[in-house]
Amino acid sequence: MAIELMGTHQEEEAPLVADVSEIETPKNRTRDVHILSCAFLLVFLAYGAAQNLQTTVNARGNLGTVTLGILYVSFAVFSLFASLVVRVMGSRNSLVLGTTGYLLFIAANLKPTWYTMVPVSLFLGFAASIIWVGEGTYLTSLARGHARDSNLHEGTVIGNFNGEFWAMFALHQFVGNLITLAVLESGADGSSSNKSLLFIVFLCSMTLGAILMCFLRKIDDKEEKVSEDSSVSFCSAVISRLKSVITPLLDFKMLLIIPLIAYSGLQQAFVWAEYTKDVVNPTLGEAGVGGAMAVYGAFDAIMRLDDQLSGLNLMVKLHIQCSLVAGRLTSGLKSITFIVCAGAFFQAVIFVWLSLKYSATGGVLGIVYPLLMAALLGIGDGVLNTQLSALLALLFKHNMEGAFSQLKVWQSSAIASVFFLNTAVTLRTMAMIMLAAIFVSLAPFLYLVLKVEKAFSPPP
Repeated sequence: MAIELMGTHQEEEAPLVADVSEIETPKNRTRDVHILSCAFLLVFLAYGAAQNLQTTVNARGNLGTVTLGILYVSFAVFSLFASLVVRVMGSRNSLVLGTTGYLLFIAANLKPTWYTMVPVSLFLGFAASIIWVGEGTYLTSLARGHARDSNLHEGTVIGNFNGEFWAMFALHQFVGNLITLAVLESGADGSSSNKSLLFIVFLCSMTLGAILMCFLRKIDDKEEKVSEDSSVSFCSAVISRLKSVITPLLDFKMLLIIPLIAYSGLQQAFVWAEYTKDVVNPTLGEAGVGGAMAVYGAFDAIMRLDDQLSGLNLMVKLHIQCSLVAGRLTSGLKSITFIVCAGAFFQAVIFVWLSLKYSATGGVLGIVYPLLMAALLGIGDGVLNTQLSALLALLFKHNMEGAFSQLKVWQSSAIASVFFLNTAVTLRTMAMIMLAAIFVSLAPFLYLVLKVEKAFSPPP
């Protein structure tokens, strides 16, 4: 590859290597974005599809359900301190270490017992917390470095890099579940050899993703690490972190949003635990779980991509401007409110259906009903989660780290509660709980919207 050096007639002692590095760095950073995006797709297409199967392939003794509950409790706890671990290790090392948790989880599914699945699930909760903080830190560092070296606007580059990453990541449910459908459909339903083959395929995918992570360029960013004599600064960091997590709880706006955050976790876990086990598996079998979840993933991805692009534009605006004018705040809230209510309505239709009249049927309707539910549930999940991110960015732009910590903690706790509750209640009862959760979460959210609009309305 030909490289043109800026400044042609340099003296022999001039730092030519530094000039070459300066020109190559932007290309290296975009290369790292491509690698990071592909690595996450390979890792999470395997994990997402494997998670969807836990309540069916590891149904004996509710092993799959309980271990997923343990996993999300672990994730909720470690999320509180994940940023400190990433600060000590560096974002690249955190990404590599985080990948090992997912590898071990897939490997444990080749020999699923309480002695393999429970310890691995606990470790995966830790690994997941640092891999996501590491991803955000690493991608933001890449974008800022690229913007600085290429004389581009920082907010624009952050939006572009995040756009590529999330566009690739949005495909993981669709691709992973298609692999499940292809592998399990080729053998007898419930065949242990086909299940083993599926998890071996997933293990190969994750291994390739882990190898790609090792090719990421290490970022020499002093802000990512703690200095050698850092006992004082580390303690300060712990205190600062705890303050950033606790402070949003003192804000009335956050207290009104927490029920909606919790519902976003409940509805995800409902799909992974109840829908796959009690709706899809009885009519379509284990292979059908892959097909139904591929439909769910496709509609979820479409909604997330649409909303993610608008969300990224919002984040860029927040980054550029020092404050939001009232008109933009209320306009953004109105848009978010409409989209959230629409997504909740689609899911409410499904929960009413399951609560009142649904029963497993054969024939064409036995195929159409689960797929229709998958589409509506996917639409609801896609819009709800992206709009929640935009909502937190709008209302807590001065403490977004603390706000998004609340998102992870409450969402993960709600997910864990469904997995534990799944072993004790019926599908109809869970659907009624979900229906009640929609109303309980929307009421304080709508109250918040009215209060904010009233606060910024011009006096009569």
